[in-house]
Amino acid sequence: MALKDSHLMLQYLDSLLKHSNYTKAAKDLYISQPYLTQTIQRLEQELGASIINRQTGHFQLTEAGKLYYQYLETLESESAKLKNRLSWYTNAEKHTLRLGILPSLGAYLLPHFLPAYQQLFPEVNFFLREDLPKQNEQKLLNGQLDFFIGQNPETIAPNLTVYSTNKERYLAIIPATSPLYQPNIRYLAEESLTVKKVLQQPLILTGSGSAIRRQIDQLLQKYKVEPMIMLESSNVYTVAALAESGLGVAIVPESVLQAAIPTDFNLYPLPEEQLSLTYFITHQAARALSKSEQALIDTFIRNI
Repeated sequence: MALKDSHLMLQYLDSLLKHSNYTKAAKDLYISQPYLTQTIQRLEQELGASIINRQTGHFQLTEAGKLYYQYLETLESESAKLKNRLSWYTNAEKHTLRLGILPSLGAYLLPHFLPAYQQLFPEVNFFLREDLPKQNEQKLLNGQLDFFIGQNPETIAPNLTVYSTNKERYLAIIPATSPLYQPNIRYLAEESLTVKKVLQQPLILTGSGSAIRRQIDQLLQKYKVEPMIMLESSNVYTVAALAESGLGVAIVPESVLQAAIPTDFNLYPLPEEQLSLTYFITHQAARALSKSEQALIDTFIRNI
């Protein structure tokens, strides 16, 4: 039993590691100290190895204990995924929509429209698949997702129906450490720099596969620039924060700068005809939309 009840065993181990004392841990868990001690002893017998090092002042997991703890976390994660998937079939009163989005994009976009949508359709639940755009698009095509939210729909498969928002500009973040930096100015005048000169600076970029990175790669190819890449991150907010702090130049959507930190850097608007951003939501073209699904699209377009 101890090997299978992952939720309880994680609670027991967390409490023991927190208190380094069986009596205090048992009190915290609302169980008896003998029961907790016997449960851990039975578990170690089943595993054939000690999982807690009791010789130090603070309890620590042994190497075998760390493996077992990771095993429990994996069981918990898989159990949660299974429950989410089963809810699509077993909960008659609730309707679950499977939504794919890039993690960093979800941090920005989802708060803008999901709360408003939930007010209209409280019976709808969401299963969120956070992955790279190409993986989410493929899952949508395979029927593993209901909707996919992304950036710049130009390369989206033709058998998907796309609903796009208005365009958004890109800005280059030029920190005080850059030779392009101009003191006491936040926004540099348009066309005061060339795009090529910006691209020739040490760059902080989003990872390959992101919509932003694909556009920047196209610009690098157009201007025949071999980039000096200081660092790559899957999170555009990390990219922006590092540029603002002086690590290098970054090119990010204007919306990312809404909470810009008060450090010394310039913002240079890049020409929209060369670099711009459009958000979209898409579904399979053959899909017949329900009222709640059409409302999701409408709420997205209205609030983004």
